[in-house]
Amino acid sequence: MYINSRGVALLIAILVSIATITFLALLKELSTKGLIVSGFISFSTSFLLIYISIEFLVFRGVANLKLALDKIRNDETQSVPLRKNTLTLKPIRDINAKLIGYTQRKEKEILKLKELESYRKEFLADISHELKTPIFAAEGYILTLLDGAIDDPKVRKKFLKKAAKSLNGLNALVQDLLTLSQMETGAIQMNFESFNISILAKDVLDQLEDRAAKRDVQLIYEDSKEAEPDFMVFADYNKINQVLINLVTNSIKYNHENGWVKVYFVINKETITVVVEDNGLGIPPGDIDRVFDRFYRVEKSRSKKQGGSGLGLAIVKEIIENHDSKIFVESNVEKGTKFSFELKRDIATSFEKD
Repeated sequence: MYINSRGVALLIAILVSIATITFLALLKELSTKGLIVSGFISFSTSFLLIYISIEFLVFRGVANLKLALDKIRNDETQSVPLRKNTLTLKPIRDINAKLIGYTQRKEKEILKLKELESYRKEFLADISHELKTPIFAAEGYILTLLDGAIDDPKVRKKFLKKAAKSLNGLNALVQDLLTLSQMETGAIQMNFESFNISILAKDVLDQLEDRAAKRDVQLIYEDSKEAEPDFMVFADYNKINQVLINLVTNSIKYNHENGWVKVYFVINKETITVVVEDNGLGIPPGDIDRVFDRFYRVEKSRSKKQGGSGLGLAIVKEIIENHDSKIFVESNVEKGTKFSFELKRDIATSFEKD
């Protein structure tokens, strides 16, 4: 139910005029005509005074306040035209509810901004350190050569190789940062197609076989009972290839000697769950929520001696989220880690190949 200043003034003016006429009638000093005139004067005067007072002192102020709250709530950038003053029977409670809602929303926004500011500072500190390390290393090798070591063929070759390795690491870091930034801004488009995730996984394990052998880590593809056509998914082939390479490489890097890394699948009705599991060093419970942050490394087990840009898992998370999915991690220290994510099955293609 809505009311306005005119309606309130009319109601009060009628009551005042009735009270006036009743009072004068009890005095019996005026005729009927006099009572009517007195009632009309009382009604008119009361209506005008009450209407002007309520309209300008109460209703218009409350209405403008409500419009301002609506404008803030809707995040409008253009001015909102003043509408006809229509308020509920409980305008103050309505405005109070809006103010409470607005305050709560702003508190959440402020908290989010503080978290982003903390993340920004941490990110700048991390990237400064990550960039500084290879740059200073390459600079040191080159300056040593310029100081005279270049005349020694063995030292020259050794230092140039080390400088090149540092610069290659710097290039990999910059490329990973560029990839991550482009994916977050949407500059890199996802190219979805139908392909066999089983064949892709086997190719990835073949590519990383030599790297695993150097660390005495066994790569295992766990065969499933499902037929090959059941492994058809609809996703970005190159991006999922990058995801599997990053996950398997990560599992090799942080594993024990004579350890193993296993890739297998779980066929669901509409999706396929891809699992990369190892029996490596594991992740402490307090670090699991942060392993996908940029440059975040778990102490000791994620030592920088292992190399890498520190962006591999952040890129994995971004790619999977661009597939409208999520990546999950389960881990126990010294027992191993399991990463898993789901991809949409291309059921139509599976049926055609059957």
